[in-house]
Amino acid sequence: MDAYWQSWLPVGLYLAAILAFVGGSLLVAHALAPPRHRPVKDMPYESGMDPIGDARQHFDIRYYLIAILFLLFDVELLFLYPWAVSAYETTGLPPALRDAALVSVLIFLGLLVIGYVYEWAKGGFRWP
Repeated sequence: MDAYWQSWLPVGLYLAAILAFVGGSLLVAHALAPPRHRPVKDMPYESGMDPIGDARQHFDIRYYLIAILFLLFDVELLFLYPWAVSAYETTGLPPALRDAALVSVLIFLGLLVIGYVYEWAKGGFRWP
């Protein structure tokens, strides 16, 4: 049993040296570090500009409308991409369903165009 522990002695010494180095590094870094709280460091950071006014401002409702429109037309691409990839591949849609898939995609695009024209007519894209 004594020979077994002697073979693990270098590993234990190496582990102790590693732990001592890590602990010493952390203590030295903590001792040499600048103070944590300073006025400049405690200021909120916003894109490199000094903050002006209160952060709790109300956003214009048009911001949310534009965000919803972006999501609408972004989700459109999520529906169109799989169809465009698989519609005319040999391992994609069966030939009997290709025409039906094309008609459904055209109806889907037509509805999106109607929504786009409606939003344009109502002035949803104008930002004062």
